[in-house]
Amino acid sequence: MISQNIALYSWSNGVIMIAIFGLVCVTLVAILINFMANSD
Repeated sequence: MISQNIALYSWSNGVIMIAIFGLVCVTLVAILINFMANSD
C-alpha cells in the first residue's frame, strides 16, 4: 500500500530502462562472440 503512494518510481520508466539494459547486454555478448569467432 505504501509503495503505491510513492511517486519516485515510474513503472513504465523502469520497464523501459530494463529493456534498454537487456538490449545492451545482448549486443555486447554478440560482439564478444563475433570477436571470438574471428580470432582464428
